[in-house]
Amino acid sequence: MPRIDTAVREIPASPERVYDAFIAPEALRAWLPPEGMRGEFSRFDARPGGSYRMVLHYADPAASPGKHGDGSDVMEARFAELVPGERVVLKVDFDSDDPAFQGTMRMTWSVVPTAAGSRVEIRAEDVPPGVTAAEHAVGLASSLAQLAAWLER
Repeated sequence: MPRIDTAVREIPASPERVYDAFIAPEALRAWLPPEGMRGEFSRFDARPGGSYRMVLHYADPAASPGKHGDGSDVMEARFAELVPGERVVLKVDFDSDDPAFQGTMRMTWSVVPTAAGSRVEIRAEDVPPGVTAAEHAVGLASSLAQLAAWLER
């Protein structure tokens, strides 16, 4: 049975500001990479059917060889759905020779207005088996914490 991982965080920002951070490359590059990584885009086209390629570099490549094998993770993400102020759906593939990291993961970033701002939820479906549930939970929570920090600056 395919695995589904989720994470949720309340963020004191409007749904429109959160959504903008989902589709602006400078924002996404700043908050999406989990703690201990930095990201760079080789291309970015935020529109339905558009895509991006992000290279995530580990701060300590000796401690983590990465899915790409050179101290980095490379991800190809395609925008499957964009609903302004509400949701971004991505189809994500890791660039890896290891079959444990292959396959398309569907990631849905949803935002719902709350009295204090927004409730942001990540839902990752069909997570490749090489991505452990524990490490994915830490990574998703880290990205949400960094999103909150980005929006509070």
